[in-house]
Amino acid sequence: MNRLPTLLLLLVFTTPAARAQLPMESDYFLEAPDSAKYAVIIVGPSVGADNVSRFRQWAYSLHDILIRDYGYSTDSITLLHDPDAAGPNAGNRLDGTSDRAGIAAAFSELRDQVSDGDQLTVYLIGHGSGEGGEAKFNIIGPDYTGPEFRELLEPFARQDMVIINTTSASYGFSTFLSGEGRVVISATRSASEKYDPVFSRYFIEALDGRAGDLDKNNRVSLLEAFNYARANVEQWYADQGRLASEHAGLDDNGDAMFSLGPGLDDPDGRLAEIAYIDSAAAETANLGGEALALKSRMQQLERSVFILRGRKAEFLEPDYWRQLEELLVELARVTARFHELAP
Repeated sequence: MNRLPTLLLLLVFTTPAARAQLPMESDYFLEAPDSAKYAVIIVGPSVGADNVSRFRQWAYSLHDILIRDYGYSTDSITLLHDPDAAGPNAGNRLDGTSDRAGIAAAFSELRDQVSDGDQLTVYLIGHGSGEGGEAKFNIIGPDYTGPEFRELLEPFARQDMVIINTTSASYGFSTFLSGEGRVVISATRSASEKYDPVFSRYFIEALDGRAGDLDKNNRVSLLEAFNYARANVEQWYADQGRLASEHAGLDDNGDAMFSLGPGLDDPDGRLAEIAYIDSAAAETANLGGEALALKSRMQQLERSVFILRGRKAEFLEPDYWRQLEELLVELARVTARFHELAP
C-alpha cells in the first residue's frame, strides 16, 4: 500500500513548534548507512510477585520486539536483571545482573563496541525514589543517583543517546540525564508520583506491531511512541475511574524542563520526531544496491522535512513553502522509484 499521501499530509499540515528548532545541518540522529543501534535494558528489583512478574514481562517483551520488528540482535541488546527474579523462561536474553558491578561492566563493554554516530537507547524499568541530587534508580545493592548515572553515560558523547526512564518517581533522576542532542523520557513529572507507573506497558505496546506509527512510514519515532503511551496512560486512568498518578514528560532540547505535550508550540519534540527506534537492518536486509540507496535517501528527505517544519518561523512564508515543496517533490519521486524496485 502506498503510504506517501498520508505522510505528506501529516508533514505539511501538522503545526510546527515555533520554539523547538534544529539547524538544518544538525547531525543528531542522522542514521548514516553504516551506523548501528544498541539497546540496554535495566530491570531493578521489586517487592511482590505481581510487580516482579510485570517488570520481567515488560523487559522480555521489549527485548523480543526489538529483535523481531526493529532489526536488533542479541549482540546489540544488553538485558540486565535480578537473576533471582528472572523466571524460568529467560532463555538467552539475560546478559548480566542489575547491580553496580553488572551495570558498570555492561557499559564498559559497550564502549568498546560502539562507533561514532551509533545510537544507544537505555531503558530503565523498576522503581525510583527521591529528588534533587538524591534522586535514585533502585537496583540490587546500593542505588544509582542521577549524577552517578550521568557520569556512567559520559563516555558516549559521540553517540546519539536516548534514555527512557519508566520508573516511579523518575523525574528527578531523569533531569540529570538531560543534555544537548539527547532524547530523555520520564514516566513521571515529580518525585511525588511514586506509585508504579503503567507508562512502560504502553510504550512497549507502541512498538509492538508498530502500533505507534502515526504517519504510516513503517517506522516508530520516539515522539510517536511517547505520544501513543501518554494517550493510552490517560485513557487507562479514565477507564479505571481514577485520578492519574503519573504524567510522562519528554525533554530533547537539553534544558531538563520536561514537556508533558511535546510538539505544536512546545520547546520539545523536534529531536524526538527524527529519532527512530528501528535499526537500518530491520528493512534493508533484502534490498539491492539501488533500493538501499533510495531507502537511505527517503529517510534523509523525511528528516529534512521534519527539521524544516520545525524552523518555519525563521522563513518568509514563500521561502518556507518553496523549500518544503522541493523536498516533498523529491521525496515523492524517490519513494515511487523505491516501490518500483521493492513493491
